[in-house]
This record gives sequence, structure tokens and C-alpha cells, in this order.
Amino acid sequence: MPKSSPSEPIQERIQDIDLSHEMQGSFLEYAYSVIYSRALPDARDGLKPVQRRILYQMAEMGLRPERGHVKSARVVGEVMGKLHPHGDAPIYDALVRLAQPFSLRVALVDGHGNFGSLDDGPAAARYTEARLAAPSIAMTEGLDEEVVDFIPNYDGQFQQPSVLPAAFPNLLVNGASGIAVGMATNMAPHNLIEVIAAACHLLEHPDATTEELMKFVPGPDFPSGGILMGLDGVKDAYTTGRGALKVRGKVSIEPLGPRRTGIIVTELPYMIGPERLIAKLRDAVQSKKLQGISDVNDLTDRNHGLKIQIGIKTGFDPNAVLAQLYRLTPLEDSFSINNVALVNGQPRTLGLKELLSVYVQHRLEVITRRSRYRLARREERLHLVDGLLIAILDIDEVIQVIRSSDDSEQARTRLRSVFDLSELQAEYILELRLRRLTRFSRIELEAERDKLLAEIAELKALLASDALLRGQVIRELEAASEMFGTPRRTMLLNAAPPTPRAVKGEVDLQVADSPTLVVLSTTGRAVRVDLAEGQDLAVSARRSKHDAILSTLVTTTRTDIGAVTSAGRVLRFSPVDLPSMPPASVHLSAGVPLRDYIGLLDKSERILALIRFDDGTPVALGTKSGIVKRLVPSTLPTNKPELEIISMKPGDAVVGAASAPDSAELAFLTSDARLLRFGASAVRPQGAAAGGMTGMKVSAGAEVIAFTAVTGTDDAVVVTVSGADGVLVGTDAGRAKVSELADFPAKGRATAGVRAHSFLKGEDRLTLAWVGSAELRAVAPDGAARTLPAAGARRDASGQPLDAVIGSIGAALGS
Repeated sequence: MPKSSPSEPIQERIQDIDLSHEMQGSFLEYAYSVIYSRALPDARDGLKPVQRRILYQMAEMGLRPERGHVKSARVVGEVMGKLHPHGDAPIYDALVRLAQPFSLRVALVDGHGNFGSLDDGPAAARYTEARLAAPSIAMTEGLDEEVVDFIPNYDGQFQQPSVLPAAFPNLLVNGASGIAVGMATNMAPHNLIEVIAAACHLLEHPDATTEELMKFVPGPDFPSGGILMGLDGVKDAYTTGRGALKVRGKVSIEPLGPRRTGIIVTELPYMIGPERLIAKLRDAVQSKKLQGISDVNDLTDRNHGLKIQIGIKTGFDPNAVLAQLYRLTPLEDSFSINNVALVNGQPRTLGLKELLSVYVQHRLEVITRRSRYRLARREERLHLVDGLLIAILDIDEVIQVIRSSDDSEQARTRLRSVFDLSELQAEYILELRLRRLTRFSRIELEAERDKLLAEIAELKALLASDALLRGQVIRELEAASEMFGTPRRTMLLNAAPPTPRAVKGEVDLQVADSPTLVVLSTTGRAVRVDLAEGQDLAVSARRSKHDAILSTLVTTTRTDIGAVTSAGRVLRFSPVDLPSMPPASVHLSAGVPLRDYIGLLDKSERILALIRFDDGTPVALGTKSGIVKRLVPSTLPTNKPELEIISMKPGDAVVGAASAPDSAELAFLTSDARLLRFGASAVRPQGAAAGGMTGMKVSAGAEVIAFTAVTGTDDAVVVTVSGADGVLVGTDAGRAKVSELADFPAKGRATAGVRAHSFLKGEDRLTLAWVGSAELRAVAPDGAARTLPAAGARRDASGQPLDAVIGSIGAALGS
């Protein structure tokens, strides 16, 4: 190429461009790239492009859950080199989040090493290892069956899926967050079991409303648990796609020692770490905004989980301090929901029904495409099997045709003309090995043909019926729910429990899941009374053995319920195998000893009450040392056969348990004849690990022998039976009296109460006490009926002699 001389002018190309037009075009291209390719998730699989590429590439690398971990740096390198050319830092950040159980409700990557915490970042990629978690296999399953479209990577050398098959609604389950250009998304995580139940309901009822779907999905379920305050923001978010929530940490007020009280924090709002809470708390104390805090200790460990102990100074009300903590620290935090996701490549703000509808339509398309692919493969195979069967039936002539042919092309042509075969069948026969031409091969081929015909018919029926297609999607969703679902962690205030999805098909149980009444006698015998809808319990007037009732519970036959024991435990069991009684004639003598039925009790452990795990009404516990505690059964874990519900000192034991709403009164009776009653609202509900608080001051040498909760004091009575310590059991019946509970004045919590019985000469303690309805029953130790004096005695009277020993006292059935 000739060089231009220095004297020749340089050819310049200058084009005038309107700056505003150029900036608009460039900005729109940048905005589209950020929105579509980086910041917003797809509504179908709930993944951003970098997350989708990570999971797909790890699946291509064979990093399945049963394989070993590999270095995260290797995964990052593979993803960056083949699919995502935006640097290793964003890829590793996305990989880390997929492996953090405190960020996602269902983690998609199984990380090995330091993947960070709420307060600290992860280690470098060269130090950590990763592999796919089991849910990710369900997210990527079926990619080899043409269930989704594949698109070229950034340089056209490789293919990547435009969306993952997503066997569960990942966007709702794990949520999402991202900032695009001019828009942002912030979606809350939810419980997988609840979301799948709602998706199945929508598949069965496409016209379902948001209110109907909220019966299955009552609210978000954060990985960190916490308490969701109110549902107004949830309803707004599920209806319009936008809403604001308030989440509180789960706390309990517990004694830390003599005259010391503390606030124990066991759960925090979503994405709030303990160090951040402690830092804000210390700043508030140093700035004099928060008073009453003596010390803060972070007792969190891997074995027991989160535990922050906040000491309260003497003289300060713990509830008032807690209110200030909610106001001044992240112990109460807000979460703004903005459900923005990509639908057909366009960002949209979606409510609950729209999110589920997009996912359901995606799964229907995935199953349809998979069925078509499988149908085509089976029809191709059936075509070849039919050709093989033709060849085996006339194998001698087939061999003669091949041997007499000059080349393979002539053999192929002659086979097609002689046996009326297709080109594929003829080519397959030419490549057939001689060892396949046996009698057993023919039997195998005929069996394979029959199987293929059945599968083809099934696939054609599935593709031809929308109902069958939806049923297949429902079955696969329910399988994912059973495999990956976990109990709810976030407690919802002012919300009904989620509606469980009914299981379809045959149930391998003879007893129907119908309404039933479980009855437990004071002698420990239990029966089940099956009630038809609208049917009342009719009780026979004739008294029989064991008819003093300790506890009753309305439930269903196959619903698990709990037995509260004197050891401070709840034992889970199902009443399905308890003896069944007709409602018109209930005889506790035919019941089974419940301790034998459950089979998990120690020798000295007694069953005190029955509870329902979905009950939001607090249950009160009282111990023989005077400790009282209230807890809400619906907050207890649902996946454990036994659970400790109160932390007690050695030698202490629970003496009574009963349902105790705020309107109830709690009553203690001690062995030295002291009775204390006070409002249940004075005892704040606590978590299962808490140890309760002082309910009654018990004198030295005495102990609480009876504790209960009374919802109406107008007709309640107090029964006391006196005796002497050291007298051989069963030799002295003692003296008994029945007084009105209203005659005993209410006192404050942690006081000594008032006298409830006057001892005569030779008497020094109460051997038995009971508080409850005037409709009561007294029974002997063997369950035989016993008679008590008439009600109306003075509260401090000495009672009347009994003619027989009384073993226990309880309510009358139906009272």
C-alpha cells in the first residue's frame, strides 16, 4: 500500500451526531442489558442470569450431591469462561448467596468452608468448595429432554438454557433482590410446602382468588424465623405486588439469677446479624437513648444456634425495656416487598396469583415438551423394534439377502423392498450383531414392544387431556414438597394457620380423618370419641370407674397432638389407635393407659395435659417450686417426636398444665395449704427453651401440689384433702372440704397467697388439692368413684372426714 506524502492532507471522517439522541440510545441499551441480563429474575425459575448459569454449569460439570466438592474457584472459572464474561467477583458473590442458608429458604448450592455469615463475608474462592444441593437437581432436571429453549452464549461457542425447568416455585420460595435501572426488586422468601399447596390449588382451580390462595400461603417465611407483625402489608403485597412488613425477633424474658432478669433473643429479623444488633444497642446505651441495660452477651454457637442475652438492671420493667429495643434497634425491622420480575422478557410487578400463574404455566409447558420428546423417542424406538422383529422372524432370508448383495447400499435397498422396511429399519438391521438373533432376544423385543406401546398410549393420553397434564404437574409438585419441604419458621401474628393440602388417591389407613374428642382420665386412661359433624357429646348420668377427667382435646383422628408431662416435655403422638367410643356412652374404664400407648415416658414421669400443635392459645405450666410459664403451642417445632418446653432446675417438676388465655386466672395450691390466684396476663408467653418466672413464693419445706388455669371463677371450686406426713398411703382417708374459688381473694404474682385449709391435730399437710369446675368427680387410686363433701365450706375450714381414700380429682365429662 503506497504511503501518503507528508504534504498530502489526512483524510478525516467527522460525523455530526445529536448528543441527546446518542445518550438516549446508549442509555436505553445499557438499561435493557441491566434489566434483562443482570438484575431482575425470571418469573418462571426465579433466577437471575448469573445464578442460572452457575447452576447449569455445575450440573454440566457433574457436581451432584453424591459427588465430592470442588474448589469454588474452578466453578467460577468455568462459568466465566463459557457463559458469564463479567468477572469473577460477581459470579462468586452469586455462588456464595446460593449456598447461604440464612439468605435462601431452600439453599441451592452445598458449600464447604467459610461461606460467610450475617456479619462477616465469605472466604476467597480458592479456599471454599461447592457442589449442587439436592433441590438444584430438581431445578435442572430434564434439560436433556428439550423441555426449555437453549440460546447461544456470549461468543456463540456454547449453548445455555434460557430458563431452567424449576420443579418448584423458586422465586416465591427463595425470594430475590436486585437493583436495575429505574426499577428494583425485593421479594420475600416463603415456605415451600405452603407455596406448592397454593400452586396445586391454582392448577385445580384456575379461577381461584388471591384470598383463597392466602389460605395456603398466609405470609412470608424467613430463613431466620422471627415474628411477622400484622398482615396488612402482606395482603397489599399479595394483591398489588407491593407492601411493607414489620418483622420482630423472637425474644423471651427469663430470670438470669437471683433478682436478675434478662431478655433472651433467639431469632432475629431477616438479614439482621447479632453483631449489628449488639452494635446498635451499645450505641443507644452510650447516647443515653436506651436505659435499663446492664450487659449484653452473645452466646451464639453452632450447637444451640442464636442466643443473645441482654441483662436488665434492677428496678427496670423488662417489658418497657423490650419496647425500647424494638424502637431503637434492629430487633424490629421493616421489609419492603416489591415483586418485580421478568415475564416474557418484560419487567412486571406481580401479585401472589400472578406469580403462581406464571410458574404454573411454565411447568405445564415443561411437562408438555418433555412428554412430546419422550413420545417421539419411544415411537422411534418402537419403529426399530418392529423392524428387528420382522428380521428375526425371517432371519434366514435376511442373511441370504445380505450375503447375496454386492455392497451395503444394495443390501439396504433389497431389505427395504423384500421386507417392506424403512431406511432406518434396514440400516439398523445391517448394523445388528449376530448374538442378538437368539430366541431370548425375540422374547425381550416383544416385551419391549409391549412396554413401548403402553408408554406411548399413556403419553398420548397425557398430551390430549388438560386434566391429566395438570394432574401430572400436581403429582410432581407434591413430590418436591415432600422431598424438600420444611416446617414454617416465621410466626405470623393475627393469622390463621395455613390450610393443609388434602392428599388425593388411596390412603393406607382404615380410620377416616374425622373430628374426634380425645379424653384423658386422672388415672391416665385415654379413649377417642369420634363425633359426626354437628353432633354433640351425650354423657351417661351413671358414674363408672376412671370417669374423673384430667384433659380433653378436640382434634381429628390422624392429626398429631401432644402430651405435656411432669418432666417439662411434650411428647407427640397420634390418637388414631386409641380405643374408640360412641358419643352416647363413654366409659373410661375401657380406655388404654396413655403412658403405655405413647411409650416414651420415664417411670416417675406423669402426663398432665393434652395440647394441639396448631393452637394459638397459650398453655400455662406450674412447677412444684412455684415457677410459672406460658407458651404458645403453635410456635413449637412440628418435626420432633419429643420437645422440652420448660427449663427446670434439678429436682423440680411440672405439677399442672392447662390452656391459659389472657382472660384466665392461674391458681397454685401448696402442701402447706396456701392458695394463690392471679391473672394469666401477668405471665408473658415465652419460647420453649425458657425457664419461666416466679409464680408463687413457696415456704421452706413445702411444695406446690396443684396448679391449673381457670377461665371462669364464678362457678369454680377448690377441693383440699388434708392428712399427715409419714402416714402409710391408703391407711388414712383424711379430711376434705369443697370451697368456692371466689371466696379466695386474688393476689399478685410471686406472692404467698392465702390460707386454704386449717389443719387439725395430727395433720400437717395437704395430700391432695384441685381447682376447677363445680361439676367434678373424685376417684380412688384404682379409678372407683368416691364421694366428696358438699360445696360451700369456708375457705379456711378444716373439712369433713372422708370414708374412703381419694386418689385423684377431675372434671366431669362434658362439664
